[in-house]
Amino acid sequence: MERILCEVNNCSYWGDGNKCTADAIYVVSHTGDKAETSEETDCKTFKPEKH
Repeated sequence: MERILCEVNNCSYWGDGNKCTADAIYVVSHTGDKAETSEETDCKTFKPEKH
């Protein structure tokens, strides 16, 4: 069983227990093809929750 956790509670894919409910996760590096730290990456799956 895979478990993807997320603490961004204003994302439309955020679920109970900080679980991501997206079908897929898309993460990119903003420093080129490789990243050395998590700070050099961004989650492109994020979609703001509509209120």
